[in-house]
Amino acid sequence: MASSISNSAVAFTGATASDLLRSSKCCGVSGIPLRTLGKARFSVKTRDLSVVAKARKVKKHEYPWPADPDPNVKGGVLTHLSHFKPHKEKPKPVTLDFEKPLVALEKKIIDVRKMANETGLDFSDQIALLESKYQQALKDLYTHLTPIQRVNIARHPNRPTFLDHIFSITEKFVELHGDRAGYDDPAIVTGIGTIDGRRYMFMGHQKGRNTKENIMRNFGMPTPHGYRKALRMMYYADHHGFPIVTFIDTPGAYADLKSEELGQGEAIAHNLRTMFGLKVPIVSIVIGEGGSGGALAIGCANKLLMLENAVFYVASPEACAAILWKTAKAAPKAAEKLKITGPELCKLQIADGIIPEPLGGAHADPSWTSQQIKKAINETMDELKKMDTEALLKHRMLKFRKIGGFQEGVPVDPIRKVNMKKKEEPITRKTPVLELEDEVEKLKEQISKAKESSSKPTELALNEMIEKLKKEIDLEYSEAVEAIGLKDRLLNLREECAKANSQDHLMHPVLMDKIEKLHDEFNKGLPTVPNYASLKYKLGMLKEFSKAKCALEKKSKGEELKLDINKKIKEVMDRPEIKEKMQALKAEVQKSGVSTSADLDEGTRESISKMKKEIQLELANALKSMDLDVEIVTAKKLIDDGLKGKVESLREETSKKIENLMNSSDLKNTIQLLKLEVAKAGKTPDVASKKKIEALEQQIRQKLATAMNSSEIKSKHEELLAEIALESNGSLKNHDLKEGTPKNDESRVEINLGANRSFI
Repeated sequence: MASSISNSAVAFTGATASDLLRSSKCCGVSGIPLRTLGKARFSVKTRDLSVVAKARKVKKHEYPWPADPDPNVKGGVLTHLSHFKPHKEKPKPVTLDFEKPLVALEKKIIDVRKMANETGLDFSDQIALLESKYQQALKDLYTHLTPIQRVNIARHPNRPTFLDHIFSITEKFVELHGDRAGYDDPAIVTGIGTIDGRRYMFMGHQKGRNTKENIMRNFGMPTPHGYRKALRMMYYADHHGFPIVTFIDTPGAYADLKSEELGQGEAIAHNLRTMFGLKVPIVSIVIGEGGSGGALAIGCANKLLMLENAVFYVASPEACAAILWKTAKAAPKAAEKLKITGPELCKLQIADGIIPEPLGGAHADPSWTSQQIKKAINETMDELKKMDTEALLKHRMLKFRKIGGFQEGVPVDPIRKVNMKKKEEPITRKTPVLELEDEVEKLKEQISKAKESSSKPTELALNEMIEKLKKEIDLEYSEAVEAIGLKDRLLNLREECAKANSQDHLMHPVLMDKIEKLHDEFNKGLPTVPNYASLKYKLGMLKEFSKAKCALEKKSKGEELKLDINKKIKEVMDRPEIKEKMQALKAEVQKSGVSTSADLDEGTRESISKMKKEIQLELANALKSMDLDVEIVTAKKLIDDGLKGKVESLREETSKKIENLMNSSDLKNTIQLLKLEVAKAGKTPDVASKKKIEALEQQIRQKLATAMNSSEIKSKHEELLAEIALESNGSLKNHDLKEGTPKNDESRVEINLGANRSFI
């Protein structure tokens, strides 16, 4: 139907058609409803203007949504209001490099099943065995994953995305779009949903499930519009009191030129600041990879949870490897050093919990993984909802304040140390004597118990006590020096010694005399100081524990050496050629039927003697390979009880003689010079210092040797050696045989380990 309306009496000059339609009374147009205008065709003719309009018939708009919801989507379109649809076909399986060993087993299972179907035979046992092997191999592989393998799982093409999890865990979900500034970034999805009747504001990074979706979603890398959309939803949730749940799965924020022009950094920073002031609980879940600030922009939460194979990093392993090692091939090493996996981040208190995944990763059973996420959200929200607003904000602040650590005691580069503030020395105080006595008694009990068991724990306690006593004695000596009044002289003398050590010559005799005088004065005044009793007690304890430490060290070294020697002897005796000779000799003795060595014929005796010498030589060579001095001794008993007493008395006399020589002024000065030269040389002495040290050592040796040779000790030593020799010659006895082998074999190998140790 069309109609024409004309009114020549009205002038429309200077007016537009829209102005005419807006007016209801002016220009002579009145009483015409818009509905009539919509249905009618009209024309207005004047002298200068003619307007013709026609309303086009269109199909009735299906508002707001189709009457028949999509049957492929659970709950229908009206439930979730999202264009995201599940795939009709299952995604193609993708095998990661480290999973290739499992492919062979899987192929075998398929082949056996195919053969069973074709032949009709029963292969159920074989199939069950192969499946058990496959499950065990899968378990072994996924329970010992390396960091770079977890990175590859987090990037798996078939890994469930944010919306996959949302539609599995929510009863209703409404997606909300736009940043109210003209843009809607598909890389970040936001919306309101319900879990077990509770409303939450969900937001997260959305990756694609195929190439087309990845291009549309920009591979999960948000632009500033996405972060501003998330920010708008945060304000919305805060206003209405909806708890916020964020899902993190992004390689990082999109870093193109346009994003930088639109303020990518400002958008991320604004989100970080705002999230710390939101008055509702926030839970963040890393479901894939969380890259740098792009992940943190929606990750400032009260609780940060991670899927078992998710990763959270400040830089990708490939980028880190390219920066540090100039090649992306070092990504496995970088992934290990970055500490980016869930267990490592939980140890560092960055992540607050790990959500388990099925064997094979989240893509192996997405539904089960989603239910684990749902369970974790409910448990965490139950915990956070118990807090009031102030406690919630403080909890979020403290979570991030405690992140980060430092190491003490690590050497600092000298170049960096130049401008650093000098560390103030801590004020040390003496331990009360009563407290120290209790500690000493406890340690003595431990030492007595350790004689029957392992001495390692006791050695640690002993070392700690010795170090503590040394510090205590230093404090006692400092107090004694101050009490006697020698503190200033000691400081001046230290400065003089430091100057002398800095020069390349030996200490001046005048300085040596000053040191000697100060030492004598200190020794004379020491018994009069107030802390003399505690100093004497601590010195005695230090001496006692030092002896105990030496004894423990000797014991442990001796036991280790005995084990090594026994092992070496066993190796020699287990050699095939020696075993064969021993068996042959045993058979020969048994064949002769004799019971004593006197009844053996000459040939058998020679064979036994020859065999003994061969074994002795083999043992000697084996022990010499261990850098031991070996001597074959043919006496059964070298020293009887009487000679032992003489040896001990000679040893004590020798020790006293050496001690007297060491205290003599001549030798004492030489030793002091040697000590100063060694201290001056340090850990890496130069050639000149080495020569000086060697010359001083040679002087000390010559003086000791001259003094010992001129004394009566040398003659006593020679007499004792003669007695030992006579005793050894008179102790040889006949050999008894038992089962064809020597019963009392007085021939043996002696291993000498320096002046005071020997193991037989």
